Amino acid sequence: MDRRSRGRGRGRGQKRETLSQQLTGEQSKRTSVWNQNGDCARKPLNPVSGGMKNSEKSKEPGTNKKFEEACAKIQESLQRFVQTQELEESSEEDELESDGILNKVLSSYEGTHGDSNDFSKTRQNLLDTMKPGASVCLICIESVKRTDSVWSCKGCYCILHLTCIQKWSKDSLYHQTHSLDESSEIDNTAVKWCCPKCRKEYTQMETPQKYLCFCGKTVNPPFDPWLIPHSCGRTCEHKLQPLCGHVCLLLCHSGPCPPCPKTVKTNCYCGRQSPEIRRCSAREWSCGKRCGHLLSCGQHNCDEPCHGGPCPPCPRQSFQSCMCGQKKTNRPCASPKWQCDAVCGQKLSCGNHFCEKVCHGGVCGRCPRAGPRSCPCGKTMKELPCTEDVPVCGDSCEKLLECGIHRCTERCHPGPCGTCRQMRVKRCRCGQREKSVPCSKEYTCETKCKRLRDCRRHTCSRKCCDGQCPSCEQQCNRTLMCRNHKCNSRCHQGPCYPCRVMVDITCSCGKTKKTVPCGREKATKPPRCRKPCCIPPACQHPSRDPHRCHFGNCPPCSQICNEKLDCGHICPAVCHVAVLTKIEPPKIKRAGPWEVVPPPRIEMLDYPCPPCQVPVPVTCYGKHETPNFPCSEARPWSCGKSCGRLLGCGNHSCSLECHTVVNASTELQAGETCQPCEESCSKPRPAGCTHFCLLPCHPDPCPPCQQRYRKKCHCQLNTVYIPCHQWTSSTAGEKEKMLSCQNKCPKMISCGHRCPILCHQGECPNSTNCKKKVTVRCQCKRQKQEFPCTMKQNGDAVILCDNLCVEAQEKDEREKSALEQKLKEEEQQRQQKEMEELQRKFEGKRKKHRKFQKDVFLENSRWPIYQWLIAVFLFGVAMSIFLYFCLLKD
Repeated sequence: MDRRSRGRGRGRGQKRETLSQQLTGEQSKRTSVWNQNGDCARKPLNPVSGGMKNSEKSKEPGTNKKFEEACAKIQESLQRFVQTQELEESSEEDELESDGILNKVLSSYEGTHGDSNDFSKTRQNLLDTMKPGASVCLICIESVKRTDSVWSCKGCYCILHLTCIQKWSKDSLYHQTHSLDESSEIDNTAVKWCCPKCRKEYTQMETPQKYLCFCGKTVNPPFDPWLIPHSCGRTCEHKLQPLCGHVCLLLCHSGPCPPCPKTVKTNCYCGRQSPEIRRCSAREWSCGKRCGHLLSCGQHNCDEPCHGGPCPPCPRQSFQSCMCGQKKTNRPCASPKWQCDAVCGQKLSCGNHFCEKVCHGGVCGRCPRAGPRSCPCGKTMKELPCTEDVPVCGDSCEKLLECGIHRCTERCHPGPCGTCRQMRVKRCRCGQREKSVPCSKEYTCETKCKRLRDCRRHTCSRKCCDGQCPSCEQQCNRTLMCRNHKCNSRCHQGPCYPCRVMVDITCSCGKTKKTVPCGREKATKPPRCRKPCCIPPACQHPSRDPHRCHFGNCPPCSQICNEKLDCGHICPAVCHVAVLTKIEPPKIKRAGPWEVVPPPRIEMLDYPCPPCQVPVPVTCYGKHETPNFPCSEARPWSCGKSCGRLLGCGNHSCSLECHTVVNASTELQAGETCQPCEESCSKPRPAGCTHFCLLPCHPDPCPPCQQRYRKKCHCQLNTVYIPCHQWTSSTAGEKEKMLSCQNKCPKMISCGHRCPILCHQGECPNSTNCKKKVTVRCQCKRQKQEFPCTMKQNGDAVILCDNLCVEAQEKDEREKSALEQKLKEEEQQRQQKEMEELQRKFEGKRKKHRKFQKDVFLENSRWPIYQWLIAVFLFGVAMSIFLYFCLLKD
């Protein structure tokens, strides 16, 4: 398809300008080729003059003729190309006379009593067909021209290129036939292809072969600017839907036919009203009155308004009996027959058995055991009463088993036959394995199927597949032709269906838009918008300078800034927010020719307001002078003079340079930032104080002296630190209290206890007042009691032994003598045992008992100690001999 159709919205002047540029480029190419051959001068040819300058011609007379011939050929080809382009421009799809064409197509429809709504829909559909670039082929995503061979779907009426739909149907049929098994016969009626848009199925015989008009009467219809594109101009004559016997009266057109506009005389649904004249497409109508038809229950009438089709079920309820008549319940009237869950239980005609059927209507029937009956295998027939069972015949059963091959080998027996247990060689479903298995069991192998599924992309992978591979259940997920979406259909063969998404291309503001198929949004230019630009201003102004909607950056703002500065004045400069600025890259020496220097870039920067130049008065720090400065330069300053304020001491003044004074009580007094007085205090000290005042010169009295004296306490163990002002202002009694460390006195009194008074001056008190308690015991040390220290000193604290003490002493002596006697006996036994062990050792018992005796002897005697002593002695003797020989060698 011609790609130049994308630019059909441009004017002819613009096209000719593009054409001239193409011709100029082609001519320059030809000139460059001519120069390479060496038959022409190096300068480019001038198509107007047709050759080189006269001076150059005179210099080369031999090449004059060749040059003129070449120029003539170029001019001739140029004229042919211009004529061809003019013909193509004249055939471009410009706007047709849509009103005249529509009036001609709808002329037979306007005379009827058609509905205005249906008429407007048909009119809008035809208008969309005549718009240039409105129809797009969903297969190649290109515009459908008025002169192209097309095909229209009968389901969705979409227009596609004939070559595209032929290729589409051919690929679809090929992939379907290729996916079938080669051994199976191909049914042409079963293989179908679908429309790319609505998925309507078509048979192989319905594949389009010719370019037909919309009604199908004319082959290769010529383009007529006074007809709908791809139309033959005849009457459509398609049967209208729903089938009413009339045909379409419009001229050959695209899209569905409008509803039938004929008028007929018809009755309402219920038939009670008199017939009315109505449109054929809306011949069925409702009078709105009560239907009144008898419902299926046979008792009530329909209360719905006049309607088409059968009446709905009866909505009422009533008490109804079940089919056997045993139960009654309130049920919908529309379903009078119903079954309960009870067994019938009525006695049959035989009088012996009862009916075993669940709730039913009518007669129960004869007894199932009446009449002649056969034995379980069916070989013998007997006629017995229904109360007796037919006995088995004794012959082989020979009923065909469930496998359908073997028969039952058991004797005639009641009930079903068992499963077939005979072994039989079976082939698996896929036919690759054989095995002897019980006849009743199915044999399947573990071989996985390697055939491709209908998508021809994935393998079956089913174990023991019978050849009927299931359809692929994975998602296709291939990228569509639009390159924006993926196919969400089931995995399939051949090309995917085109993308059905429509994309809106809007202008910058979004108020003007046009719809194109997905995939063409990048190649389609956005529509032109004549509405004012609605981009909010990037600066502080409420609105921009008026201009139309556009893409890219807005023009710079030319309004006055009028922004309030920090100083409170208004900025008088032109708006300096969002200004396009060219930023040059830093100039760095390149490492070599391969290193690319980045080009300058343009960025939108915000510049600050210029400095304010309004004069304002400014006073110096010390408030000595007040001159005028520009507002941008107005800041606190120093006049250079000395401060001169009276310092806090009241005797000196501040000698610093003019500075800011903070927290000054008056304009003459110094503040916190003034120079402090560095002179020392010269005021007299109080009586007894030998220290100097540590503060600088000050007007108030000196504070109390905080220096401390270092003195020993009364007990001479601790050091006491006393402030100077407290020591000098205290009396003798207060000083004595100050020298006490407040700890207990460490001295001992005559009784041997510690002094009970805190650190004090002078001697400790007498021991007669000691109140400490001491422990006193009797002579045998069994009884004890605590007494005050004064009673012990006076000899009043005495405890005498009693009878218990005497008995306890005698008992201790007896126990002590008994213990000594026991220890003596144990020692004698131990020595006797050691002597017996030594005798056994020297008696020469057998060798096998010696080790055991030795271990027992070692465990029960002191022999190991003796062994160690002997070993140490021998080792000492050996060492002395070794040293002796070493000394002899030296």
